[in-house]
Amino acid sequence: MFYLSQMLGKPVFDSNGEEIGRISDLAIQTGEVFPRITSLAFLGPSKTPFMVSWRKYVESYEGDKIVLGKASFDIRFSYLQPDEILLARDLLNKQIVDTQDLKVVRVNDLKLSASSQQLRLLGAEVGLRGILRALNPLLERAALSVTKLFRHPLEENIIAWNYMELVDRDLSSVKLSVTHKRLSELHPADVADILEQLDPKQRGLVFEHLDRQQAADALSELDEEYQTDMIDDLSERQAAKLLAQMDPDDAADILGDLPYEKAEKLLWLMGVQDEKRIRSLLGYKEKTAGGIMTPEFVAVPEDTTVGATIEKIRNLGEDFASIHYVYTTGLGGKLTGTLSLRSLVLADNDSSVFDLSTRDLITASPGDDQEDVAEAISKYDLLALPVVDENGVLLGIVTVDDALDVLEEEHSEDLQIAGAGNLTRDSEQQGLASLLVWLLRKELWFIIWGLLAFLITMSGNLPLLSSALIFTPFVLLIATDIVAFSINDLLEYSSAQDAPAALRLFGRNLFASILTAAVAAAFGIMLFTALGSGIDGTSPEPFSPSPVQSVLVEGLIPAVLACFAVIAASVLVTIIARRRLDKNRPLSVVPLTLSMMGFGLVVQIGLQVVLVSTGVLSGLLA
Repeated sequence: MFYLSQMLGKPVFDSNGEEIGRISDLAIQTGEVFPRITSLAFLGPSKTPFMVSWRKYVESYEGDKIVLGKASFDIRFSYLQPDEILLARDLLNKQIVDTQDLKVVRVNDLKLSASSQQLRLLGAEVGLRGILRALNPLLERAALSVTKLFRHPLEENIIAWNYMELVDRDLSSVKLSVTHKRLSELHPADVADILEQLDPKQRGLVFEHLDRQQAADALSELDEEYQTDMIDDLSERQAAKLLAQMDPDDAADILGDLPYEKAEKLLWLMGVQDEKRIRSLLGYKEKTAGGIMTPEFVAVPEDTTVGATIEKIRNLGEDFASIHYVYTTGLGGKLTGTLSLRSLVLADNDSSVFDLSTRDLITASPGDDQEDVAEAISKYDLLALPVVDENGVLLGIVTVDDALDVLEEEHSEDLQIAGAGNLTRDSEQQGLASLLVWLLRKELWFIIWGLLAFLITMSGNLPLLSSALIFTPFVLLIATDIVAFSINDLLEYSSAQDAPAALRLFGRNLFASILTAAVAAAFGIMLFTALGSGIDGTSPEPFSPSPVQSVLVEGLIPAVLACFAVIAASVLVTIIARRRLDKNRPLSVVPLTLSMMGFGLVVQIGLQVVLVSTGVLSGLLA
């Protein structure tokens, strides 16, 4: 196996053994599953670039050199062909889309394979090994040795060529692979996942290569912050056409997040019918049935026949996607029944739709909470739930895909409350990176303790703070546990403005901290007494504290007071976490844990220094 990083800069010799240059790049022909190397680019004297045909001139290739089959004066130079690209220039250190795992990655190296007399590209190395190898092969070998000691071998992370899509360079005229799955062929949700991983400029380039319907579908799948950014990057006319192409409920959600003036202008630029459909949804509150319903449904009068209903559905067009049921309406558009499509197509054309419909209806009001609506759809195994006003008039329907989005949103918030919101991506990492993540997540207190001990030792304050270091792990572990406990309080502390809940939580934490301090103090007194007494209970006269007793008093009192302060102040963690969730910001437990650890250490070390320097602890021991 060969790697591009190892070949670049290696010498090129002619048939006479004369060095004529250094390898600068390799070219491939893109229309193959595993493309063969077609041209060799090298820098000659005075850094002059040359390119020759690989098939015609390369006699042998080894890890440290390439030998051509002709003398330098017999070589005829060539040029890059339209269906060729250069590996170093067009791929190395560029971002690509992995269309198999649906993520954006950086090409750190390229793996090549010798096949007969040819050299072929296998794929891109996107892992840590490619970075280390490009810096120096010795670094890669050292990392492999270290990771093997921890039983987490540093594996190669190769993406095959037929699963790569370039985004940094427009190669739309180049066929990348005969089996290549292009972005335009992916599901809109997969395209949205990829777009979210790109920077704004690259996101716009990819977006431009999608047709209008594909772009509209992908836009509806993006997270809210990305949707607003995409609309801002488009011209107003383009944005209006794109929103008109979307489902009305999705378009209304995006317009609701835009400034009023811009939303009105985009609505004005749409057609009358599209504007009317979307505007009818903008008056409803967020996170309600009205906010997530769509006005696109099939409703017919009660006296309509099955044949007439089927003909109406045929005339709706392919873009009318939310057809799960047919609804019957009475006077004034009042909902009177519902009929599944299966029952409709199995019935005689002359039958009345109303006679076949179900009258026992499950409905929602526009102001109902979206989570309640989603749970009703899940509970009753519905594909859509009708939304009616106070008079029973059918306003729209909430479809199962929107219900799933709501349940996923609520589930994500529950994960954030539990502190698991940021674990998914980390859990996919492998090798050395996963080991470091595991250490930070599970043994963070030990890392902080070791770092603190190192800093105290290097500062020359070890005699003063040695007793503090003994009890520091207790403070750090209390801080870790109290953060997890405080995150769970989010279920009770439902709003950032809920002052009574905050006071109640603070009172509970204050009581817990007093109880903890009292138990620790009682345990410390018992231990102090036991250390200063013989087995028979007698005490030495006159009293003189042993070194162990001195360390116990000097270290335990500041540690107990620090734990008291951490537990009492932990309600701030709950308040901060709730405010972030209310603003739809990501919540990570690690920064909160680090903050509480830092607070506890400041209290403990500060008290230790003050109590020792002022002689208070010496007075207690005397």
